[in-house]
Amino acid sequence: MTGGPTALTHLGAAGEAHMVDVSAKDDTVRIAVAEGFVTMKPETLAIIRDGNAKKGDVIGTARIAGIMAAKQTANLIPLCHPLMLSKVSIDITEDAERSMLRVEATVKLTGKTGVEMEALTAVSVTCLTIYDMAKAVDKTMEIGGIRVLEKSGGKSGDFRHPERV
Repeated sequence: MTGGPTALTHLGAAGEAHMVDVSAKDDTVRIAVAEGFVTMKPETLAIIRDGNAKKGDVIGTARIAGIMAAKQTANLIPLCHPLMLSKVSIDITEDAERSMLRVEATVKLTGKTGVEMEALTAVSVTCLTIYDMAKAVDKTMEIGGIRVLEKSGGKSGDFRHPERV
């Protein structure tokens, strides 16, 4: 991890919001990885795993939703730059012991700005889609732990979450 806290880049001298000018930055390969979790009842996890959800393939649909969300981040988050992503992958893995699904999104591009927001948006929408598709059997599901695990590329250097294994 490099650097320490810096000034907020989306605020002008008088505190007004603005979109950061990245035109002078060099294009670099930028990658971000984010994760999140959906905790549920064991029987809900079994329904999802076995493909018995009434709405259909929960995992496949959630994966597509996450990819689509990453591509729409600039439309959802104010002041984000629209980006030409070169890769978005969503991995959804089961943790039966803790009765949860873990979602990990990896986003990549070659460009002037990072892709952390795209990775976080992908994870968030993937988790929301899992909830939506299984809420008929389990309204007690919880979404949490959404965070950036790592990022690389750009002037600020690389970052790896201290808890990243």
